[in-house]
Amino acid sequence: MGAVVITDGKYRSSIAAARMLGRSGRQVVVTQTRRDQRLEPPVFSSRYVREGRWLDGSAADPDYPDRLYALLAECDRPVLFCAGAATLNAVARQRERFAQVCDFLIAPAEALDALNDKEAVHRRCGELGIPVPRSFDGEPDRYPVIIKPHCGEKFGLKAKDRYAVAHNGPEFAAKYAAMLQYDPRPIVQEKVAGTGAGASLLLDREGRLIAALCHRRIREYPASGGPSTCCESFYDEEMIDRACRLLSSFGFVGMAMVEFKGDCVLEVNPRVWGSFPMTERADSPFAVYYARAAAGERLDYRPGDYKTGVRMRFTLNDCAAMLDYLRHGRPGPFFQGMADWFRAGEALGARDDPAPWRRYLRNTLLRR
Repeated sequence: MGAVVITDGKYRSSIAAARMLGRSGRQVVVTQTRRDQRLEPPVFSSRYVREGRWLDGSAADPDYPDRLYALLAECDRPVLFCAGAATLNAVARQRERFAQVCDFLIAPAEALDALNDKEAVHRRCGELGIPVPRSFDGEPDRYPVIIKPHCGEKFGLKAKDRYAVAHNGPEFAAKYAAMLQYDPRPIVQEKVAGTGAGASLLLDREGRLIAALCHRRIREYPASGGPSTCCESFYDEEMIDRACRLLSSFGFVGMAMVEFKGDCVLEVNPRVWGSFPMTERADSPFAVYYARAAAGERLDYRPGDYKTGVRMRFTLNDCAAMLDYLRHGRPGPFFQGMADWFRAGEALGARDDPAPWRRYLRNTLLRR
């Protein structure tokens, strides 16, 4: 089997990707830009990584695509797996050039831009008959509401900073004003009650669905709403169908996660998402299918080709979430988290590859 180059090794999702691809027999090379990561990425220590390569500068540099292209040209036509959004967007804008030296499943830049725009996504959902939260022009007539920019990622915001929750008029005015520094016309929507869930899909070069996985959030940090710290796999055919129709309508190819709350679509992450390690924990063929399809192999979708009821946690983040729930007078999730010590697996851990988890702990302590 050929080589796979995984970019942006600083992201935790790169560990799961490296393991799944390495176990399948592929030679795995992982890259990381020096200015974006001071400490050695945990994935570099994986037994499934043949080589960790540092690239000078930052992924935000204008000449970063040239440095990445040069590295890819050294390999024998590898598959390119972009773990970071900056790299994904850079390659999307030079797809024809990069196609000369590697294989990949990356949507055109126009499709990525549209899917990153929450307002554009909700308009398309309306056209497709897919429910979305109610939006408000100006001050809302009911609370709580969510305030968010059209694309928080463009401003380098962390996941927890990409939106704000307002429970009343004065709170709305203050948080709306704060969001204006990122977007001159922030989106204001009702805060939908219920459990958050995601449908993660992989579409091949023809836009055909070839892999899918659903997960629901168990806990998140901060407790008021933030990235998932513990989640569980399940299967929902209707959710996958809605996500597929939405992505296909934009001409999307590659990997994406469509975020739901109840029946409503909240947003789309048209890239590798934070809970991507669930694909490894649930024995999904996601990463392997990506490499095979990128190289031109035609694969067929097999519904439910992963384990359901698998619970996964990012232990350090989950401990912070448990304490935050307790501080907010919600002891239920705290005690549920205690029980999950015996049920949920660590997202970054693996019996056959323990080094990345140890390195992650070490790096976390050094950063503190």
